[in-house]
Amino acid sequence: MDVDKPLAGITVIELGHSVAAPYAGLILADLGARVIKVENPKSGDYARGWGPPFWNGTASVFHSLNRGKEGITVDFGAAEDCERLKSLILNEADAVIQNLRPGILDKFGLTADALSAAKPSLIWCDIGAFGAKGPLASKPGYDPLAQASTGIMSVTGEGGRPPVRVGVSLVDMGSGMWAVIGMLAALVARNKGGQGRSVATSLYETGLAWMTVPLAGYAASGEVRKPYGSGTAEIAPYQAFEASDGWLMIAAGNDNLFSKLCVALSLEALAHDPDFATNAARVVNRERLIPQIAAAVRKYTADALGGILDGAGVPNAPLLTTDQVAEHPQTRALDMMVRCAGDDIDLVGVPLAFDGTRPRARTAAPALGQHNAILRKPASKGAINAN
Repeated sequence: MDVDKPLAGITVIELGHSVAAPYAGLILADLGARVIKVENPKSGDYARGWGPPFWNGTASVFHSLNRGKEGITVDFGAAEDCERLKSLILNEADAVIQNLRPGILDKFGLTADALSAAKPSLIWCDIGAFGAKGPLASKPGYDPLAQASTGIMSVTGEGGRPPVRVGVSLVDMGSGMWAVIGMLAALVARNKGGQGRSVATSLYETGLAWMTVPLAGYAASGEVRKPYGSGTAEIAPYQAFEASDGWLMIAAGNDNLFSKLCVALSLEALAHDPDFATNAARVVNRERLIPQIAAAVRKYTADALGGILDGAGVPNAPLLTTDQVAEHPQTRALDMMVRCAGDDIDLVGVPLAFDGTRPRARTAAPALGQHNAILRKPASKGAINAN
């Protein structure tokens, strides 16, 4: 097995659209799995139209989430198409990942129970909106709805201002990651016992997981913390400060780092002030502390202060824009952005390396129905119940 393709030989059917299931499929494809994406023959994945910008007629969003996959179209209203898909799953697939609307697959007999009864080794991964049970189980959902309903938006942005969502689809993409983690665990278990299993996650559960620290704080204190912009409720100073020509994130995450920061900014008196001697004290007295640090920071350019803090051993980083990140030498050094064969757009890879090699699928995102011949091929994995 290739070191950079640990999932070589595994076939996954992706019944997904938008972000969550496609991101799960992307991870699996980069890890070497064969991922077959199923789309509606009329409209395809919604993400194909999420632009501008577009690249070769398809939204860049779609390209970023679907490279390395094969693509087929299935009309669920056509019995013949459903049977072909069912045969493909039973004869070819190790796993299915799906994030379709609750109940939509039931009417076509394409459910975990039905398919696992015919193929006990099958692993089925559901990515739902609000979870499999509870009063919101049937409610449709998207990333911003999960950010709103799990409290993420309540701790994001600045107090007293309109709510702000995190600017990337972290709940969708996090749900895709949890689906992959669950599928990999199920594969390990299947290798031991031969049986597949059903794996489930949801946007709501993922949002709750990202709220682990704020929810623990509420459980401990009963206090509902306000958002602190670039900062965090539990640590100070741990936020972005405005220099003379830009912004610098400064993370003095412990008492020793705070002392070093004070020396670097010629604020030694703060380091000896009992009101700021410990992180707990600094959090309580944040409103008096932060303005003093901010005034000192404004005397420097971001680059100059970054160099001073680096020399003092204080963690810091400039706030970069998307274009600056794309062209940053560290981004390039890590080989995170690579072009696919037959395409010329730089797309981000998975943040993993095996023995120093980053796994990466090298084919472009499929055109709608590009690999429909798969549905007409004879089975290649043998008996339906084979592992």
